Amino acid sequence: MTDTEVKAPKIEFPNTDYPIKVIADTGVGVRDKVIEIVAKHASINHDISVERQSSNGKYTTIQLHIVATGQDQLYDINSELRATGFVHMVL
Repeated sequence: MTDTEVKAPKIEFPNTDYPIKVIADTGVGVRDKVIEIVAKHASINHDISVERQSSNGKYTTIQLHIVATGQDQLYDINSELRATGFVHMVL
């Protein structure tokens, strides 16, 4: 690896305050469905959750803070959210 290449930062597990941002189509029950999916895989800190709509109202961003226990857990959350059809991005 050369000096100009950048390594992705390492995540140390468990991480008790790991943020997940979900960008989805705006619709009735989207927030509840996202929380339901994430809650199957991780503990959620509901005190820090944030929801915002895009300026035109087409998309909703839902940010949750979870207890992340490993890379497989994060992969499972991402996969299940993306499989819904209404989630466009998971960050």
